[in-house]
Amino acid sequence: MKVLILKPSSLGDVIQALPVARLIKRHLPQSEIYWWIDSNLAPLLEGDPGLAGVIRFVRRGFAKPENLGKFWRDLRWMRAQNFDWVIDLQGLARSGAVAWLANGKRLIGLDEAREGARGYYDIIVQRPSWGTHAADWYLRTLPPLGVPVDTDFDWIPERSEVAAAVREKWQTDGARWVLLQPGARWENKRWPVENFVATVKKLSGANPDLRFAVLGGRDEAEAGQKISAALPERCLDLTGKTSLPEMLEWVRLGALLITNDTGPMHVAAAMRKPLVAIFGPTAPQRTGPYGQLESVLRIDLPCAPCMKSRCHFEKPLACLNGVDVQRVFAAAQGKLAN
Repeated sequence: MKVLILKPSSLGDVIQALPVARLIKRHLPQSEIYWWIDSNLAPLLEGDPGLAGVIRFVRRGFAKPENLGKFWRDLRWMRAQNFDWVIDLQGLARSGAVAWLANGKRLIGLDEAREGARGYYDIIVQRPSWGTHAADWYLRTLPPLGVPVDTDFDWIPERSEVAAAVREKWQTDGARWVLLQPGARWENKRWPVENFVATVKKLSGANPDLRFAVLGGRDEAEAGQKISAALPERCLDLTGKTSLPEMLEWVRLGALLITNDTGPMHVAAAMRKPLVAIFGPTAPQRTGPYGQLESVLRIDLPCAPCMKSRCHFEKPLACLNGVDVQRVFAAAQGKLAN
């Protein structure tokens, strides 16, 4: 049995889609599963014990001759594999076209209303309701293929060599670490940096044993500097300094993650790590931390969730600003006490 899964981006979406591969491998242990993924996210899955291989899609600079050449070589390789199942979990025109051109024996995809990708599929999987969580929707591709859906799988296996390297590189042993994720793809999903600073100060005063680490990419460097400067002797700025595998292992070793609605939140949820998630314009029931929706902090407003990347409310960013520091501190303290 050969299987191709298409889910190129984003980080959180790929994490939420991983159970599809895990359950196929669990119930069909001889299967060979390949994953088509954005080249920037490929380190997330390369070397994964449940996958036979990763096919890198160069999204940025796709039209460059060398990248187009790679794309067509990859497509010819996919067609030559004669895949039994091709599963498109992206649901966009490009992924649907690639899934169709891969020429597998059976093509299944999501009933997305965007870009007409459903026209490529043999089997179309509908979202049961507007509020159905993305991870549950992805899993609905499995029953039509005869694969049972359960929870008996390791969502993100530990990479012991990476974990050991993280402990050695940053000397993490001997402390309880609270991780902070101040970034997010949308500006209106970012809780104010000043609130993260205030939360760190309150938590450090109440818990002398805690240390703090700020996660994020290079784009979050300014936020990382501001937060770490508030408590330099106990706060480590990791923005732009970790690989994707290192970020995973940082989340695994942390005692708690305080986060916006973004990729590392889904990593923590997949690892069943304690977290506090601050939500504004997005809907937790659709894309919140899977299995931990009680860990979401938000306020009710007429406009929220708007599901829009820009705020148009009369009081800009009121949905985020309405989640105050004391509330986040209290939720974090509760998680740390358990």
